[in-house]
Amino acid sequence: MKKALEITPNLEPLFGTRDENLRLMEDVLHVRIDFQSDGLVVQGPEESVERVERIFADFEALRRAGVNLHNGELNGMLRLVTADPSITLRSLVDAGKQRSAGAKRMVQPRSLNQRRYVESIEQSDMVFGIGPAGTGKTYLAVAMAASALLAKKVSRIILVRPAVEAGERLGFLPGSLQEKVDPYLRPLYDALYDLLEPERVDKMLERNIIEIAPLAFMRGRTLNDAFIIMDEAQNTTSEQMKMFLTRLGNNAKAVITGDITQIDLPNPRRSGLIEAMSVLQGVDGIGFVHFEDGDVVRHHLVQRIIRAYDSFGRNQQELPLSLDEDAAKAKSAPKPQ
Repeated sequence: MKKALEITPNLEPLFGTRDENLRLMEDVLHVRIDFQSDGLVVQGPEESVERVERIFADFEALRRAGVNLHNGELNGMLRLVTADPSITLRSLVDAGKQRSAGAKRMVQPRSLNQRRYVESIEQSDMVFGIGPAGTGKTYLAVAMAASALLAKKVSRIILVRPAVEAGERLGFLPGSLQEKVDPYLRPLYDALYDLLEPERVDKMLERNIIEIAPLAFMRGRTLNDAFIIMDEAQNTTSEQMKMFLTRLGNNAKAVITGDITQIDLPNPRRSGLIEAMSVLQGVDGIGFVHFEDGDVVRHHLVQRIIRAYDSFGRNQQELPLSLDEDAAKAKSAPKPQ
């Protein structure tokens, strides 16, 4: 099927940087998009051509309604729209507006796994987001917490993170408790300031509407009417994870994020996140969302770096014993009598 689409200057932002959005539509929907003097010609299967036409129509309708989508955000939305026929640009924007009411920017999932993550947080009281760096696990969790707070679904946000990265105990670090914990929670602060006005965040912190708490101080508490986020959960021990998970009170929601490839514990096999993945799988009311390198939304090099490290790790596992290990084995082997 071949169809001509009239293009106005207002629609050019839809093309993306160096026409990357048009190339995305071509690759995923198996169509060919050619420039003509008076517009575009789209060729391909009838259903795919109609989906391209709907994308252009939705973009124009949103523009007229005053919704201006930036390229990074738009490219992520187009990845969802082209991957799932049931998703449209307008439906994504409508859902984003509902989640972002009162925030200074609209938060949109940029991959199918991010969409599953957001929907799982909406539907479940406890969600685990597990995957590599840059996949939006923490940012989307903070965005959903801010949305719940602004919609008065909860009365406070509690941010928790195990402080093990520096290799020092908090008690030996200078400053107050807040000053000791703040460096470990910087990614959570950054997300909050990106989503809400800085003055608003500062007031909420002062009034303890947003609470920063080291994991060690969670013991004995019952957290009611709260949205709780634990970041870097791969650095919890089994005991810490069980203690944290049993803090959930009435009208509370918890999101636990982590990357099992970046465990800083002395014994990585004792990670509470890894144990929880096995113990809690299939428990009603708990959602698990696993991210992949294709979900990375940071600089495009991050995705390549993650893939390179994964490939290196697999190759290391397949390598034969080193010469030193061979010699040691030979030395320890029983000698013939």
